[in-house]
Amino acid sequence: MTMDFHQARFNMVEQQIRTWDVLDQGILDALLDLPRDAFVPEDFRLLAYSDTRIPLGHGQFMMHPRVEARMVQALNPASGERALEIGTGSGYVTALLAHFARNVLTYEIEPELAASAQRRFRARGAANITSIAGDGLAGAPTRGPFDVIAVTGALLRRSVELESQLAIGGRLFAVIGQGHAMEALLITRTSAQSFSVESLFETELEPLVGAEPVPRFSF
Repeated sequence: MTMDFHQARFNMVEQQIRTWDVLDQGILDALLDLPRDAFVPEDFRLLAYSDTRIPLGHGQFMMHPRVEARMVQALNPASGERALEIGTGSGYVTALLAHFARNVLTYEIEPELAASAQRRFRARGAANITSIAGDGLAGAPTRGPFDVIAVTGALLRRSVELESQLAIGGRLFAVIGQGHAMEALLITRTSAQSFSVESLFETELEPLVGAEPVPRFSF
């Protein structure tokens, strides 16, 4: 079965992304330019532009395209800015961030996913991405501060450790909560000691590896 990926990408932007309040033309242009199908496992390429979460293996999934787009729009990365991503996954969001930011440092705890993403970055000649196979839950305190931090798995609560790595004016996107009670937040550092918090939308996301809820046992 063949598919017109260019048309499918256009349909995704017009029918899923734009209708979910992603109206920044720069973001829309980047979504039209970046082939999401190049970041999807081969068995799922035909679903690359569908309104669904695509399995990556190891219990991880690509987010819905509309969530990826809202994340990048909220973070609003700009040229000259430094970005940190916790959870590379397929590398698609990484590539979107790299389209705008000066450079992106991304961590992926699953070696197989990290290696696949690194191959995709090399194939695209993305020289401003540094990909590390390792645990990024604590961020990269010796490499900051960062203007943009994207957390692609859910956290139980806000991370003081990650927020402390924001530059003044820096923005952090994270989905906070568990089960069906999760909220996407944009956290902006307004001064050395102050942060503003904006609630963006409700969603559901797999927990970031290492940040899973502790099982409760009843007797």
